Amino acid sequence: MEELPRVGGVPSSHPLSALSPRLALAAAAMTLVAASGASARTTTVPGEVVVGYHGDATPHVLHVADPSATIARLRAKPGVRYAVRNVVAHTTAAYVPNDPGRGATPGRWAAVQWNFTGPAGVNAPDAWGHLIAAGRPGGRGVKVAVLDTGIAYRAFGKTPASPDLVGTHFVKGYDFVGHDPYANDRNGHGTHVASTIAESTNNGVALTGLAYGASIMPVKVLDDDGEGDAAVIAKGVRYAADHGAKVINLSLEFSADVGWQQIPQLIDAISEARRKGAIVVAASGNEADRVVAYPARNANVISVGSTTEHGCLSDFSNQGRGLDLVAPGGGPDAPLSDPGCTQDSTGRNISQMTLIGVHHTKFGIPRGYQGTSMAVPHVSATAALVIASGVLGPDPSPDAVERRLEATARDLGPAGYDTRYGWGLVDAAKATDPTVPVS
Repeated sequence: MEELPRVGGVPSSHPLSALSPRLALAAAAMTLVAASGASARTTTVPGEVVVGYHGDATPHVLHVADPSATIARLRAKPGVRYAVRNVVAHTTAAYVPNDPGRGATPGRWAAVQWNFTGPAGVNAPDAWGHLIAAGRPGGRGVKVAVLDTGIAYRAFGKTPASPDLVGTHFVKGYDFVGHDPYANDRNGHGTHVASTIAESTNNGVALTGLAYGASIMPVKVLDDDGEGDAAVIAKGVRYAADHGAKVINLSLEFSADVGWQQIPQLIDAISEARRKGAIVVAASGNEADRVVAYPARNANVISVGSTTEHGCLSDFSNQGRGLDLVAPGGGPDAPLSDPGCTQDSTGRNISQMTLIGVHHTKFGIPRGYQGTSMAVPHVSATAALVIASGVLGPDPSPDAVERRLEATARDLGPAGYDTRYGWGLVDAAKATDPTVPVS
């Protein structure tokens, strides 16, 4: 099954990256978004009316005391083609939240979450700006099912709720391990994954979530040790699809020697979920194999490999036919000759607030989470943002969303598709940009 968090991560002497100049500029120039992340409002030039006359190509700007009355009067005249208020356009600014990262300084999340903002990240701030402009900040309204070890979304026994999921919208889920409606986490893996997708953002607490406005469906299919069988996972997939999930996140894998013939119930469940309109996203695997693990290898699944802080393939990430995309997963660079990659060069891992401690009864931001498990939620969250953005229409098919993610990915490695990086590094900003043509 999927990896448990590895010990170590970034050495204590490793400096955190500074906020990029582009982000600093975006913060200074941001005019579109309010502190709450509300959608933009139409504004007009006070007292101005623009009039167009038949036979005259030049528009005329009038300065009047009562624009509404003037417009009504002009529109009644036969020679007037149009009479409208002078509407003001705004730049689509990047959204820079106030979350403090590991300290107390507002906005320092960007110094920790290289996976969202750095040169090897997924361009989250610009994507957030696109969604705010579309009126659905953070992917609001899209239902994402997280099939994992559960989520610390509510206090349960000695396990508290994550303080950075307080503002996240959760919908009804299920625990297929304990057979009850409450998919609680006692491991930390599921909470970490869910937080990357939809952790509360701009709330002054810890870090940010890529699709912070999405609705999360917690579905527990892995036990407290991070293991689960195919029959249970299949039940979870069917549950998610039957209850309206548009995206199903599977940050899990079977060993490379497991073929589709050994997990038919899961393959059938994934096929049914796709037919019902759900996008299924899964991990390529962490064995550095030349074959993608199941369920990611299935044609109805978007398979995701892992990249490092340097934009290189992670040394543990599986590759091979059927790999679709890559996303930040942390760890050392693979021994490749790709530009900027250095064998044994270790970048930072993926940071999120999750359960820590021997008994998993406290919360913190551990440095040791790396893996294709951590890469998958970046793609799931971007899929949610694409759906919410409307760039593909009001209810895009899974095929359309997958094509959009692949067509807008940043090409890495050899030109075009390759079995190391698939179609490339997912780019949330480009995927949600309404000016980028739909292929």
